[in-house]
Formats: sequence, structure tokens, C-alpha cells
Amino acid sequence: MAKSSAPSRDRIVAGAADLISRRGLNAASIREVAKHAKAPLGSTYHYFPEGKQQLATEAVRYAGTAVAGILQKELDAGPVAGLRAFLALWRGIVVESDFRAGCPVLAVSVEEPAADELSPALVAAAEAFQEWERLLVETLCAHGADPEQAPGLAALIVASVEGAIAMSRAERSMRPLDRVAQQLEALIVGAVGRPD
Repeated sequence: MAKSSAPSRDRIVAGAADLISRRGLNAASIREVAKHAKAPLGSTYHYFPEGKQQLATEAVRYAGTAVAGILQKELDAGPVAGLRAFLALWRGIVVESDFRAGCPVLAVSVEEPAADELSPALVAAAEAFQEWERLLVETLCAHGADPEQAPGLAALIVASVEGAIAMSRAERSMRPLDRVAQQLEALIVGAVGRPD
């Protein structure tokens, strides 16, 4: 039996997440996603009959879940280890793309939705950020942080890293991410009372 050469749905979703991380949501048309994922345009429409919003929503969920999986695994070793892994993930993406790619979740979050209603992709972005924060809160509390302060620190970590990624891309330097990393590590150690 001959093996199908059509790209998998997952490959198209991953390609969409990568393209959104580079160009933003508004510049990532279905045609551009198909080209970026090396997929026939027909396959892309077949897998995503609702069009760009469906594909963007799934791309954001894909990225959010991938990051959450890495974060969850690394947070088992403690909050500083989790932070370092979170930073290493983004450092790799930014540097390997020659400062062209960032976070697709952030990219969707900062663009104006096409309509006055809340887009599914924006909802998926909010859910991804909330999940990353939830994972951080859990590990901070498990390692001795004040349960009332942990949610604020988790939000600060996510917001700081996302902002530092954008700054690093703009400056074409990892200096902003490095500076943020130092400050966040100090805050985590202060919150839990000890390094990992």
C-alpha cells in the first residue's frame, strides 16, 4: 500500500504556529501557512474548513500545550529549574530563527481581532497564559512560596519573559532576556527561601 505524501494536520498546525511567531496573526494567511508548512493549499482547507481562525486557534493551543509540557516537566525539579527551562526554550527559538521568531501566543494576543467579538484564537492565548501561570503557582507553593503571593509572581514571570522575548527580537540581542532572567531568579529564591 502506498504511503500518502500529504502533510499531516499536526505539521500544518506546527507550521502555522511558527509562521504566526514570525509574522503575527494578521500576516499569516492560509496560503502563506500552507507554503510555510510545505502543504498543498487544498489539504490546509480540508483540515481547517473554518479557515484562518480555526487554524490560528489550533496553532495557539499547540504552542501553549507544548510550552506547558516542557514547563511541567522542568518544574518538577523546582521553580528556578522551571524558569531556566522556560527561558532556554525561548532563547533557542529566538536565536535559532536569527531573531525572527518569538511566541505565537503573544503574537496573537497583541494583534487587534478582526471583529469586535473575542476571537477563538485570543481565547486560546488567554488559556495558554493561564495554564503557564497555574503551573508556576503550583510549583512555587509546593516549594514554600506564600500562596497569596504566588499568583502575582507567576503572572510576573510569564509577562516578564514574554516581554523580554519581544525586546530581544527588537534589539537582536539576548541581553533583555538575560537581565530579566537574573531578576526573576532572585525573586523566586526570595519567595521560596532557597534556590532549587
